[in-house]
Amino acid sequence: MCNNDINLESEKRFSELASFIRDQTRSYDSVITRETLIEDDLGVTGEEASELIHNFSKKYGVDVTKFEFRKYFNEEPSVFLPSRKVVPFTVGFLEKAILRGCLSEEVINS
Repeated sequence: MCNNDINLESEKRFSELASFIRDQTRSYDSVITRETLIEDDLGVTGEEASELIHNFSKKYGVDVTKFEFRKYFNEEPSVFLPSRKVVPFTVGFLEKAILRGCLSEEVINS
């Protein structure tokens, strides 16, 4: 396979992932790149983030059993509880997970 074919396949895969994220988050006007932060840029947190990860897992056949959700996402916003400092989670991490078939610390940090 030529490099151009690999790049084209990579861009096609990412474009499909970006469309999936737009549909799941209803962020139709958002520009989504590999660096887009799910929580900070798209405002997806708590139950919505959990649902996104679950639906992502089902659609792409990605094992998320080792994913440390609380490390990357806050719980539902509350006037009584301040937001915790979470590790930024990018769309690029989801793309890596598709390629590796699982979402884990090892995949995120690779």
